[in-house]
Amino acid sequence: MRIGWISRVLSWVAAALVGGVFGVAGTIGHSLVWGPVPLGLVVGAIACGAILVAIRALTHDRGATLAAGLGMLGMLVLISGVGPGGSVVVEDTLSGRIWIYLVAGLVLLTVAWPSFSRLPVRTETVRQEPVPAPAPLITEVPTAPRDASLGDRTGRES
Repeated sequence: MRIGWISRVLSWVAAALVGGVFGVAGTIGHSLVWGPVPLGLVVGAIACGAILVAIRALTHDRGATLAAGLGMLGMLVLISGVGPGGSVVVEDTLSGRIWIYLVAGLVLLTVAWPSFSRLPVRTETVRQEPVPAPAPLITEVPTAPRDASLGDRTGRES
């Protein structure tokens, strides 16, 4: 039992480190703009969302996904302030605000997404009435009255 608990905690730590790396990369690159297209926001959101979904899908553990998300958000908060030389990674612009809320929304969405594999399967049996046997097509064979004058079927008279 102890090994399972340690393994789970180590997976959370690893997920937090991976999330932190993706958070730093996305936060540094979020301000890249190519013409009118905010390429850094798009690529960063796809990368962060993809790693969160991958962790959730591979581990089937909300705790690991939450750890990765907290690693992302923690690194975003850590490097978004004013640096010692006065540099700012996340500026107070529309792009910076969108990035902060986008990462928080991705974390919230992936952690809160329901686990369909653990939902109970409800099966309902449909009661069918027994199918009645079909009515016979021929209920009786008609017989012709025997007439002595006609003879038998061979055409001979008796």
